[in-house]
Amino acid sequence: MTALPRPEIVSESFGDPADPAILLIMGAMASMLWWPEAFCRQIAERGRFVIRYDNRDTGLSTKYTPGAPLYTFEDMVDDAIRVLDDHDIRKAHVVGMSMGGMIAQIVALKYPERVNALTVISSSPLGVDTSGLPGTSQAYKEHSAEGANVDWSSRGQVLDFMVKDARAIASTLHPFDSEQTRAAIEKDYDRSGGLASASNHFLLKGGGPERRIKDLTVPLLVIHGTADPLFPIEHGEALAKAVPGARLVRIEGGGHELHRNDWPQIIEAIATHR
Repeated sequence: MTALPRPEIVSESFGDPADPAILLIMGAMASMLWWPEAFCRQIAERGRFVIRYDNRDTGLSTKYTPGAPLYTFEDMVDDAIRVLDDHDIRKAHVVGMSMGGMIAQIVALKYPERVNALTVISSSPLGVDTSGLPGTSQAYKEHSAEGANVDWSSRGQVLDFMVKDARAIASTLHPFDSEQTRAAIEKDYDRSGGLASASNHFLLKGGGPERRIKDLTVPLLVIHGTADPLFPIEHGEALAKAVPGARLVRIEGGGHELHRNDWPQIIEAIATHR
């Protein structure tokens, strides 16, 4: 099998490179913009060097033919380390959200020498039997199924669906700002040149050995919304329970998102975790 050309992984940093580094890994179909710039700058103001990046098939990073990804989940894990290398970072506090939380767990297990702390947001534990835990809500499953009817080459259809998606995973405690959400999704869509390739994330195979979060050797922080419809709070609880000394921060009414009203609690937890 011929090795693939090295993909371009585009990243951006905030703060002083001399400060302790934090690497932010976003979830499926999501570019770095889903770590909002203001959010990153607020962490940097706490004396951290913050790096965010576009996963493969998102943003300005290398894209592949929709429906036929030529890479594995393991390759996305290695991308995270390459981003650290690009910024000359030896060790970082790795923070992952949703699918990015799964990637972050593997990064910490595969490259423990490169990670000094791990934070997992709105995700599920690796190597833990979660079959007895609540699954994705029926309402979200029904919404998600509608994605099969979306023409992913139609900007209008994609934007409408993605705004509905953001509303479906939103906080139950805070108001949903549809105008601001649509503006953010439009910016991501236009910067990425469309979102069709990003759907490749749902087709990925593992590509690596099975790993278990209970083998983690660095401090773990789990941040999870109590109203998350994708990974209900029990997934965050199971993750924290699997690692001795792990800390669980519950975001009351929190969905599968980084709602601006919750930033102070989230940023405080991340900035003080080490």
